[in-house]
Amino acid sequence: MENVSDVVKLESIKSLHSTISKLENALSQMTKKGANTTLVKKRLKAVYIGLEMLENVWNESPHHYTQEDLTETRNVFMGIFPSVEKVYVKTKAGSPQRTLLERRIKAMQLVVQAIDDLSTE
Repeated sequence: MENVSDVVKLESIKSLHSTISKLENALSQMTKKGANTTLVKKRLKAVYIGLEMLENVWNESPHHYTQEDLTETRNVFMGIFPSVEKVYVKTKAGSPQRTLLERRIKAMQLVVQAIDDLSTE
């Protein structure tokens, strides 16, 4: 994995925690409304795994996920990229929303990189 500064590590972890919070809130609201929650649950699981993967890589600790879990997580992140990047392009330079999206994109890229690196070991 690329050499990542402590600032980027912290921002990436915070971004993934924020994403988890948003997904948990969405899941709660959708459950109350009786809406289909399959996609939100899948994304929430992937973000949890992604967060743990980054923490494990940076702390050099083992993980307990199967290759199937990692492949699914990678696929979920790759599927989310286009929509996040589309929103990013529409935001104003220097805006808080753009900064948040930049951090989210970087965190997502690092998760995919961490999974790819593990797959080649």
